[in-house]
Amino acid sequence: MYVIIEDGSHQYRAEVGGFLTLDHRACESGQSLDLPNVLLVSDGSGKVTLGQPTVAGAKVVAEVVDFPSVKTQAQLFRRRKNIRRLRGHRQPHIRVKVTQIVAG
Repeated sequence: MYVIIEDGSHQYRAEVGGFLTLDHRACESGQSLDLPNVLLVSDGSGKVTLGQPTVAGAKVVAEVVDFPSVKTQAQLFRRRKNIRRLRGHRQPHIRVKVTQIVAG
């Protein structure tokens, strides 16, 4: 069984026991999150339920695992011109583990 959810203008495929990397929000490690914007529900036998725009009564329950941070670096270098620029960006995310899917 899997679902397609929408969170922060991104769509994710979620399965029970799987991990998702979502945009940062104010929460703590171990806290439970409800993700109610379920766009599609599919059970293992091929039955698919589409939402108009969301599936009524369906939600995904997830637990916050950690807060990963990966630094992206962009470097500008021009030889013989003495131009060297190094800029970095660290986007805040949360990593969640899907614990339950309520099909509605």
